[in-house]
Amino acid sequence: MKSKAFAAFLAVFIAAPLFFSSSPAQEQKITVLNPIGQPPPIARVPMAPRIDNLDGKTIYIVDIGFVDTHQLFTEMQKLMSERYPETTWIVKTKIGTYFDDDPKLWAEIREKGHGMIMGVGH
Repeated sequence: MKSKAFAAFLAVFIAAPLFFSSSPAQEQKITVLNPIGQPPPIARVPMAPRIDNLDGKTIYIVDIGFVDTHQLFTEMQKLMSERYPETTWIVKTKIGTYFDDDPKLWAEIREKGHGMIMGVGH
């Protein structure tokens, strides 16, 4: 019995390095890429100059279509018209979402407007 136990112990002792050794095949190096990457530099766009006086100006209130905001902007137009009666306030709904372009609306605002308030939700 002792010889069988000794033989099993000896077999494990001799076989263990085969399973737990640190051979060069197990120490392979891998190369990985950084997933963050390099974003392009940010181009700064200056803010538009402030309007010194609202009298005689046309200001657009642009609704991007966020749920239940059109009524808010319509009420805002009424309040601003009462407070600034010499100013024309126009509420327009932009096509698409905030991220979508609306070239026709931007052209209209550039041609007829002096300023814009863009509502992006509540």
